[in-house]
Parts: sequence; structure tokens; C-alpha cells
Amino acid sequence: MRTGDLFRGAPAGLPASVPTGRTLVMGVLNVTPDSFSDGGAYVDQGAALAHGLDMVARGADLVDVGGESTRPGATPVDPAEEIRRVEPVVRALAERGVVVSIDTLHAATAAAALEAGARIVNDVSAGVHDPEILHVAARAGAVVVLQHRRGEAGTMTALADYDDLVPDVVAEVAERRDAALAAGIAADRIVLDPGLGFAKEGTQSWEVLERLEALAVLGHPLLVGTSRKRFLAAAVADGPDRTGTPVDRDAATAATTALLAARGVWAVRVHDVRPSADAVAVAAALAPFAGGDGR
Repeated sequence: MRTGDLFRGAPAGLPASVPTGRTLVMGVLNVTPDSFSDGGAYVDQGAALAHGLDMVARGADLVDVGGESTRPGATPVDPAEEIRRVEPVVRALAERGVVVSIDTLHAATAAAALEAGARIVNDVSAGVHDPEILHVAARAGAVVVLQHRRGEAGTMTALADYDDLVPDVVAEVAERRDAALAAGIAADRIVLDPGLGFAKEGTQSWEVLERLEALAVLGHPLLVGTSRKRFLAAAVADGPDRTGTPVDRDAATAATTALLAARGVWAVRVHDVRPSADAVAVAAALAPFAGGDGR
């Protein structure tokens, strides 16, 4: 398969069953009452397990389990409560052979999830919120996703002021990558995430999305999450005040998945799995013919 300009291989440490020749689809499983997209739908452990397995059946390669909303303005959750929410779900999915990622800011939650069978730690603060999370991941040999973000959930919106947007984002991600290396995380187990919508206004997210090669230059695979985010609404709504609901942005999400898969990102993080899995398949089918004379 011909890969695009963002391809940087796959992280080490994942099971051989995880595909390596195409963009992966990471399904979002929020076991929270207040997530921006589907808060409350899967707080019941049985419903969460059923949804996680359904996402795998629909084409998810990975399932990202989160017990605390990280949307702008979200209320923080105590790690003990977060663990209560996520640990049984992570364990049940892992026992059924699902490759699980834990979406958390907290070292204690990451440790509990890794003990329960998670293979990836996805920290939207890249270790800023709780630096010990990097050491927990290093000791476990986990894959770590380092996302760009400024501030906390309650302050990030006010911190979207950059001297030079893309170079600033890359420099700040590089600092967190270096912190992860210093904590003992192997370079080949680091994945980078540009953090679209986190401390970025709508047009800024589009610019970062277009210029992902600047982040890929750091030499690590990329995970990109566009799913249902507000910046997509401006592109597809009839006017700037008509944003619709998050679910109304699923078609736009799948469009970005197709573009990202064609460019060779390692994985996309999405709520509605099947359209993005199909988009990845389309990009993979087209890839052998890319670069021809256009006839």
C-alpha cells in the first residue's frame, strides 16, 4: 500500500493483530455523564461493554475508554470515581481481545487501566496535569499518546493566542515528547496528537489540520481526532450560527478521515465508527493508483 506524506510507521508494543498497513480507527467510548457528544449514553457498564464490542464489529481497531470529560469547561473528576467508571469496562473489553486505550489525565487511573489490560495511555495534557502518568506508562511499556493542549478544561479556550500557530504547537508538543523520553518512555512507543479544538479556535484547528506535516517531522506516528468537533460545523452548516448537534457532524468527520487516511496518519479517533472505517477502506483502495498521470 502506498502511504501518504504523514506516514511514520506504527508504534511498538501493540498486539500483532493490530493492522499496520493502513490508518487505524479508534472508537470513542465515553463512560461519563457529561461528554460533549454522547454524555450519559454509556454510564451503565453493560451498555458501555456492548457499545465497545459493537464498535469493534463495525470496524474499530482500538477502543478509547474515558471516564472524565475533557471538553472545554468540563467539571474535573476525582481519580477514584474515574477508576470506578472505567476499570470494569477496560477489563471486560480486554478479556474479549479488544485493544484498549485509556483516555485519562491521572496516573492512578492509567495504572489501574493498564493493570486491567489497557495497552495505550491517551493523555490530552501530555503529562502536564499529572507528570507521574509518564512514569506509569514507561514502567508498563505502554504506548503513549501525547496531545497538544494549553491549560485545563476550564481555561484552554482563553489560551488560543499564539505568536505563530503551527510552529508554536510543534514546539510545545516537542517539549512534551522530550519529557516522555526523560521519563523512560521508548521513542518507538510515542504517538503525537495535534489536539484539534483544544486551545484552538475553529480556523486554527483547520490550519493545524492542513499543516500536520510540521508535526510529523518530529518522527512519531500521528493520532488525529476531528470527530464531531465544533470547528467542523462551520464548514458544513448553512450559516455561522447554525452548528447543529454533534451527531450532525458525522459525515464531515468521515470526510476528514478519508483525507487523513490518504495522507498516512497512524489513527483517527471517532465516535461513529462505520463511516470512518469505510473511509479508510476507500483511501486504501485508491492508494495503489495515486501518483499516476490522472487518466
